[in-house]
Amino acid sequence: MSDNPLVYSTGTGRIQQTEPAKPVPKGDGIIRIKRETKGRKGKGVTTVYGMLMDDAQLKQLCSDLKKVCGTGGTIKDGVIEIQGDNRDKIKALLEKKGFQVKLAGG
Repeated sequence: MSDNPLVYSTGTGRIQQTEPAKPVPKGDGIIRIKRETKGRKGKGVTTVYGMLMDDAQLKQLCSDLKKVCGTGGTIKDGVIEIQGDNRDKIKALLEKKGFQVKLAGG
């Protein structure tokens, strides 16, 4: 049986199915930047998290960060991952855009 069965009523015709509501991002509004190597075979990535943004805004921010740093990156579970140690470049760009930024970790 299908996960999304077709629903039909003789009184109103085809019934529109609604998508489940996406969870609202949680956080205090402070963007944190951290360098991580765990689980990446020693390769370092810079993670940026704590953004209170929807998916489209997050994609645009990730794209801007990749251009500034000149490296690759991705978004996983609402966390932006940029290859290499680019904390200073990322912090400068985010502060220029008006975000409150903290460097997390050691």
